[in-house]
Amino acid sequence: MSEEDRPQDKPEPSGQPPLPKPRVVRRREWLPSLIWLIPIVAALVGITLVARIIMERGPEVVLTFKTAEGLEAGKTAVKYKDVQIGLVTSLRLARDRSHVRVLVQFNKDAQSFTASDSRFWVVRPRLDTSGISGLNTLLSGAYIGADAGVSQETAGEFTGLETPPTVTRDDSGKQFLLRANDVGSLDVGSPVYFRRIKVGQVAAYELDGDGRGVTLRVFINAPYDKFVGMNTRFWQASGIDAQLSASGFTLRTQSLATILLGGIAFQAPDDAMGPVAKENASFTLAQDETTAMKEPDGPSQTLLMYFNQSLRGLTPGAPVDFRGVVIGEVKSIGVEFDRAEREFRMPVLVQVYPDRLRRRAGESGTESRSTQQERLRFLAEKGLRAQLRNGNLLTGQVYVALDFFPKAPPAKIDLAKNPIELPTVPNSLDEIQSQVQEIATKLNKVPYEQIAGDLRTTLASLNKTLTAAEQTVKRINNDVTPELAAAMKDVRKTVNTAERTLADDSPLQQDMRQTLQELTRAAGSVRVLTDYLERHPESLLRGKPDDNKK
Repeated sequence: MSEEDRPQDKPEPSGQPPLPKPRVVRRREWLPSLIWLIPIVAALVGITLVARIIMERGPEVVLTFKTAEGLEAGKTAVKYKDVQIGLVTSLRLARDRSHVRVLVQFNKDAQSFTASDSRFWVVRPRLDTSGISGLNTLLSGAYIGADAGVSQETAGEFTGLETPPTVTRDDSGKQFLLRANDVGSLDVGSPVYFRRIKVGQVAAYELDGDGRGVTLRVFINAPYDKFVGMNTRFWQASGIDAQLSASGFTLRTQSLATILLGGIAFQAPDDAMGPVAKENASFTLAQDETTAMKEPDGPSQTLLMYFNQSLRGLTPGAPVDFRGVVIGEVKSIGVEFDRAEREFRMPVLVQVYPDRLRRRAGESGTESRSTQQERLRFLAEKGLRAQLRNGNLLTGQVYVALDFFPKAPPAKIDLAKNPIELPTVPNSLDEIQSQVQEIATKLNKVPYEQIAGDLRTTLASLNKTLTAAEQTVKRINNDVTPELAAAMKDVRKTVNTAERTLADDSPLQQDMRQTLQELTRAAGSVRVLTDYLERHPESLLRGKPDDNKK
C-alpha cells in the first residue's frame, strides 16, 4: 500500500494525548490457514479408504439362476467352507424373463473362483434322496455356495446349479464311470457300498449320445478308492434280492436306504481285484450280484428254431438250458407263413454261449466258428433237439431246453445258413394234448344213437326174458315145492330116528356096551389059555396035571 493510500492522521481532540500509531505487519500469502487442515485430513482419509477398498475389491461376476428365492442384494453372502468370499450387490431379471441375473462382488483373495469350471449354487433347506441339507439357513438365511475350479481360463458369467453338487473338488477320492442300460431307481446322491459299508455316492448320470444306455459317474472316497481294481464288478443293490431254492429262502439287501433310494455295490470275484483302477476308469453296471460275479461268457452263437405250437409263456430273455445248465437266452420270437407247406411256423431266435458248457466240462481254450458248427451238426445227428418246457406252473413261463432224443426223426443241419437252424420236437404236454384230441375225435365218430337204439332193443328182450323166468319160478314154486317139502319132512324123521338110536341112553347103545364087555372077557380068557399052552404044550395030549392026579 502506498503512502498516498494510507489514511491521514486525524488531529486528536483537544485535551487528550495522541494515540500511538498501530504497527502494520504484512501477512505472508503463501501460508494456508489452519482451518483448512480438517478437510484436507478428511480428504486424505477418504482417499486412503477408497484406495484400500479398490485394492481389496476382487472381480465381479454374474451368476444366473432360474429364481432368486432367498437372495437379497447387499445381504446375501457368497461362502466357501463357511467363509464369506463375496456379496450379492444386485439382482436383475433377464430380458426374456427366463432367469435371474445376480451380480456378485468377490473379495480380492477370491480371484481363483473366476475359473471357467467354477460352480455356484444356492444353499437353502432341501429334502432329496441324499438326505436333508441346509438346515442352518433357517436362521441365517440362504447364501450362495461356491466350488473353485481348476481351469486356467477365467469367465465373468456362470450358470448356477439348481441343486448342490454331491462331490466337490476338495473331496479326496476318485471318480469312475459305469455303463448301464438304465438308471433304475438310482439318483444323484445314491450310496455306493463295499462290503455293506458306504464308501461313496453317485455324482451324476447322463444319457448316452446314441440313446442306447446311460453313463453314471460315481465318486469313491479315499482311502476306499484303493479297493477298486481293474477286475472289480459293480452291480445295482437297489431293493430286495430274494431267492427261493432247494436250500431255503434267501433275502439279501445292502441297507434300508437302498430299499427306498437305491444304491450300488462293488466287489472283486474271489477278492482278486487286480491292479488299482485309475481315475475315470470305465466299468459295466450289472443288474444284480449274480450277473456281476459270473465268469465271462466268451463268444456267442446264434441259433434259429421253428416250433409248430403256441409260444404262450415264452418271452425274450427266457433261459436256454442244457439239462439244467443255462447256456443262453431267447433273443426274439415271431410268426411267419410257410407258402410251400401252407402253414404257420413260429421262429425263435436264441443266443447260446458254448464256453459255459466247456467250463462245466473242465475244457479250456476257445474253438473256431467252423469247429463249433461241425460239433453242432454232430450233436444234431446224435439226436440233439430243442423243446419248449414249462418253467413255472403258477406263472406259465416257458423256456427252451436242449436235450438228446434218440428216437427223434433224423435231421440234418445246413451250415451254410446264417443263423443255423436247429431242429425241434414238441413237448410232452403238446403230445398229450394231441393224443387227447385224437381220442376225442375217435369218440366223436362213435354212433352213440345207434348204440342207444340197440341197447333199448336189448333191454326190451332182456325184460321179456326176465318176465318168462319169473313165471317159471312161480310155476316151480307151485308144482315142485310141495313135494320137496314132504321129502324134507321124511328126511327129518329119519335123522331124528338115527339120533334116538345113537343116543347114550338108547337100548341099542346099552346092548352094544354089554356085548363089548363080554367080548373083552372072552379075549382075556383066550389070552390066558394061549399063555398056558405056551408053557404046557403037552397038556393038549395029557391034560392038566391036576386033573390026572384026581
